[in-house]
Amino acid sequence: MPRLFTGLAVPPAIAEALKAYQAGLPGARWIEPGDFHVTLRFIGDIDAATANDVVEALSEMRARPALTVTLDGLGLFGGEKPRALYASVMADPALMDLQAEQERLVRRAGVEPERRKFTPHITLARLRREATPEAAAMYLSQAPVFAPLTFAVDRVTLFSARDSTGGGPYVAEAEYPFA
Repeated sequence: MPRLFTGLAVPPAIAEALKAYQAGLPGARWIEPGDFHVTLRFIGDIDAATANDVVEALSEMRARPALTVTLDGLGLFGGEKPRALYASVMADPALMDLQAEQERLVRRAGVEPERRKFTPHITLARLRREATPEAAAMYLSQAPVFAPLTFAVDRVTLFSARDSTGGGPYVAEAEYPFA
């Protein structure tokens, strides 16, 4: 069964700039910069027939202009039990529209609705138990100042992931250009 998700690939120059934030947090399992992406829709483990339906449904994505992605800071998922460090992505209307379309298309292919609210981000690290709330707060207070980073995207990528925690390395299975 493939484990799939749709996302926006991060250009190498942006990935290189994000590496500056990948140090100094005990319990962090740093994501390889080549695996950085903005997840639009996690699809999960599906059978081959459904995967084929997803590929076909995504090919019906409507044409749109390239969009600009802006990274504007660092954040943590998990609150009292931090589980991930991320670079936040500004949720502009064009990005939100693209994500909503991804949701509609994969649901049309028979995938269950996503229950989590879409929070655009790039995961920089998955956090183990040693990454206490105090250590995570200390990291954020001492991290280098986050200068906004901007890049253009003109396609959605369908990625596959290993069946493991964190999933990488990710493989680009298909690309869907905007135009």
